[in-house]
Amino acid sequence: MANSAQAIKRARQAENSRQLNASQRSNMRTYIKKVINAIESGDKDAASAAFKVAVPVIDSAAGKGLIHANKAARHKRRLNQHIRAL
Repeated sequence: MANSAQAIKRARQAENSRQLNASQRSNMRTYIKKVINAIESGDKDAASAAFKVAVPVIDSAAGKGLIHANKAARHKRRLNQHIRAL
């Protein structure tokens, strides 16, 4: 348990950050799933449109340090490969 005022404040800030990060991570995963669902349905136009919306969200997550830049690149590359294969 936090004993000093500084430790109490840091614990409070850490909890706020955790909740914000969880929300942003969930949002990113939602956009990725929209692309995946469009790919699985076989609709190339819908998949491309969903991909164009998802890319800035993935980049934003990487820019905020929510995920590593290489993970963002990996997601984008794999999604794009699936779209091009349609």
